[in-house]
Parts: sequence; structure tokens; C-alpha cells
Amino acid sequence: MNALARLARTEWGPLYVTVRQALARRRWRAVPMTLTAVCLTSVLQFVQNQSWGFAFVQHIGSVRAEEPLGQALLRTPFSLFVPALDLPVWGALLQILCVFGIGEICLGWLRTLGIAYVATLAGTLYARVGVELGPHHPLGLAATDAQVVDTGPSAAVIGLALFLSWRYQAYVTGGVVTTAMAGELLIKENLAGKEHIAAIAAVLVLCGLSALGRYWRWGTRVSCESGLPPIQS
Repeated sequence: MNALARLARTEWGPLYVTVRQALARRRWRAVPMTLTAVCLTSVLQFVQNQSWGFAFVQHIGSVRAEEPLGQALLRTPFSLFVPALDLPVWGALLQILCVFGIGEICLGWLRTLGIAYVATLAGTLYARVGVELGPHHPLGLAATDAQVVDTGPSAAVIGLALFLSWRYQAYVTGGVVTTAMAGELLIKENLAGKEHIAAIAAVLVLCGLSALGRYWRWGTRVSCESGLPPIQS
């Protein structure tokens, strides 16, 4: 048990302390964007389950690869908050509350939304490329996948969880998330599973860019303090 406790403290300690202090200081005022996202998702779930509202939600937040790219890009931000019809909505709400909330506290609301959007957009764009490649290509998709609605909040949640794991050096958690998504794809090969992998790839690129930016800033600061020319990148 002590070994597990030490592992937990190493893995989640800094993240836990950051979240606990923010919630102790400001309580729910620390996550206004997250609460808004949960409310918006709840409203969209209610509306899309009504006979009068299903078409409206599909029109503003459901993205398919067969649609014009411009139209899909306009709908993509709303697609982050449209839960899948075949999954329980409480799961989507809990994921958004936990992962978006931690992200808002640790990264700020703007960066959290940015990373979530990049992850979702990566899946949306992959679907188009995959359909163009065709089912015989290793990265391709069947033509019928162009009519399937893209993954909703799940790609954003996975992307945020992975970025937070990297940012706070919770590498075991990040590895578990990545392995779980790869396992999901092996067990049930579908559009959502492949879009999740595309989201992971996009966030890994963001992690790399962020690491390069931090290294460049560190090199510039050290060079300025020592009087040497700054590191060129």
C-alpha cells in the first residue's frame, strides 16, 4: 500500500495540490467555463432528444465527413458539447466536469478550450482524409464513414487528459490513456476510435511544440543572465 501511495503522490501529487488549492480558495468560481460547458451539454442533450429539437442540434453541432469543409468547421466548436446519442449523457457530463475543470484550473480556460478544439478538429479532418484514402489504405476509412457523425466531447476530453498528463509529468496516466485508446481501436475498429487516435497524435504535437517553446525561453533567459548570445531555434 505504501508503494501504491508513493506512486500516486509521484503521479498525481502536483496536479492534486494545484486543483485542491484553487477549489479551496474559490470553490466553483474557479471553473466558470467548465460549468458553462456542462450546462450547454445538458441543454443540447435535452433538445436533441425532442422531436422538435433534433434537427436543430444536428444542424449546429453534428459534423460528418461528407459535408462541405467550411460548414464542418463552423459546426466543430459546437460539436465539443453535443453528446453521442448512443452513449449515456451522464458519462459525457462527468468527463467534461472533471477533465475540463482540471484543465481550466491548471491551464486557464482559453488554453483548455484551445487544446480541446485542436483535438476535436484533428479527428474531424482525419475523417475526411481517411475517406479519401479508402478502406484499403492502412489509415483509410470506408466510404460509409463519411455519413457517420464525428465523435463529440470524447476526443476533446482525451486530448486534454493527455496534455495535462504531460504538463504535470503524470507519464503513467498519459501512457494508460494512449494504450486504452489503442486497445479500443483494436477491439472495435470504428470511426470514433480512429478519431481518438488522431486527437492523441495532434496533442502530442502540441506537447512537443510546448516543450520546444519552454526550452527556447529557458535558453534565452540563461543566455541573458550569462551575457551569451541567445539560443537560436
